[in-house]
Amino acid sequence: MADPGYIVDGVLTDGEAWVAVASTTLDADTASITFTSTDDGQVGDFSQYMDLVAICYLRGAQTGAGYEFLWVYCNGDSTAGNYEAQHFVSDGATDTAAADNPLVVAYTVKSVTSPSTISADIFGGAICHFFDVNSGKYKSSVSQGASDIDGAGYVDMHVRTWKSQAAITSLLFRMENGDLSDESRIDLFGILPRMVA
Repeated sequence: MADPGYIVDGVLTDGEAWVAVASTTLDADTASITFTSTDDGQVGDFSQYMDLVAICYLRGAQTGAGYEFLWVYCNGDSTAGNYEAQHFVSDGATDTAAADNPLVVAYTVKSVTSPSTISADIFGGAICHFFDVNSGKYKSSVSQGASDIDGAGYVDMHVRTWKSQAAITSLLFRMENGDLSDESRIDLFGILPRMVA
C-alpha cells in the first residue's frame, strides 16, 4: 500500500499536521452531505487521525424568516438519546445558555428570510471540531458558528457528546428541516498527532 501524500520516505512532511480529507460543494439543493472513512490507509481513512474538523459554509433551503439548525449524525446515528449537548447563543441583545437538542451543532441561515430585501447570497459559517475520533471513550465535539442577516444574526457555540465508544467512521451533515441549499460547502480535515518539530 502506498503512503499518503503527506508522508515522503516515511517522514511526515506537514508540520501543522492538518490534512485535507474531503470537500463537497453542492450544485443543487440536497438532503445531506456525508463523509465516510475510506479505510484504505490514504488521506480519506479516518483511523489515522486524532481529530476531525469540518469547516462549513451553508444555508438551509427551507423558506421563512430566521434560522435553521445544522445537525450532524456520527456513524449514521440519528437517535437524539445517544447524544448530550449544551449551547451558548447570542444575538447581541440576548444571551442564552442551556441544554440543547443533542443533534444540533450550529445555527445557519434559511434560504429566504424576512425582510424580503435580504440578500440571497447570505450563508452561515461554522467550524465543527470532533475530538479523539478513534478513542474507546465517548466522543466530544465543539462547534462555533455565526449567521448574519444584514446586521441581525447569531453567534453560537455548541458542545456535544456522542455516547458511543465506537470510532467515528462517518459524519452526516443535514438541516433539521428541509435541504442544504445549492452552493453550501463543507471541507473536512483530519488532525494527525504532531510528530515533527
